[in-house]
Amino acid sequence: MLKDITLGQYFPGDTVAHRLDPRTKILMVIAYLVALFTTGSFASMAVVAVFLAMVIAVSRVRLRLLVRGLRPLVIILTITGLLNAFLTPGEPIFSVWVTTLTVEGVSRALTLVLRIIMMVTGTFILTYTTAPMTLTDGLESLMGPLKRIRVPVHELTIIMSMALRFIPTLIEETDKIMSAQKARGADFETGNIFKRAKALVPLLIPLFISAFRRAEELAIAMESRCYHGGEGRTRMRQLKFAWQDALAGLVGAALIAAVFGMRAVGL
Repeated sequence: MLKDITLGQYFPGDTVAHRLDPRTKILMVIAYLVALFTTGSFASMAVVAVFLAMVIAVSRVRLRLLVRGLRPLVIILTITGLLNAFLTPGEPIFSVWVTTLTVEGVSRALTLVLRIIMMVTGTFILTYTTAPMTLTDGLESLMGPLKRIRVPVHELTIIMSMALRFIPTLIEETDKIMSAQKARGADFETGNIFKRAKALVPLLIPLFISAFRRAEELAIAMESRCYHGGEGRTRMRQLKFAWQDALAGLVGAALIAAVFGMRAVGL
């Protein structure tokens, strides 16, 4: 299950999606999320789904990798779908004990589950095709105007970059600790939910200790290299917009216009 968590991982490639400016990709994701959560029907959601399929095809990300990344969300999606299906009032289909499955509930459950899947998939595409440091530079550039009101933009983006960078490391560390605990007789897979939660205690304590130790080592390494924030620092790679970025921006604007247009005419 832990190996299925792929958020924050970067897979190098030479596709159009990989070559886009990180600022363009961040703005595209924002436009995509706005369009996704503005959809008011399955027709408009289908337009967003077609856009997502085009992005996946352009980025050449394997579908198996995306499906594997969605596996940890199966329980959350199932609970969310069932709660909305049985607790939404409307035209009844059938009743189970004190709950009733309704037509409106099924529609709402499908819409919500699809939105979550498409939202997570779009976020995965961003991290899969953009290196963490490049993503940090793009985010810092977009948030640059906030420096005028004394917002620590550089520090915030560095924190985000470190968080993304260490997600795979912490997952690997957790897997090693779980293997070591299983070799000592620990059982993480049987019993009720309370027994499983109790079994996680021997896992969480060494994991927190390892995380704090890595954070301390990172802080010492940054101090030894005289890191004092973003003032006066330059970048090894300068960000530049190209014609592909302009084309991607037009596609993102067209997506938002199409979704808002369909909503305005009642589709």
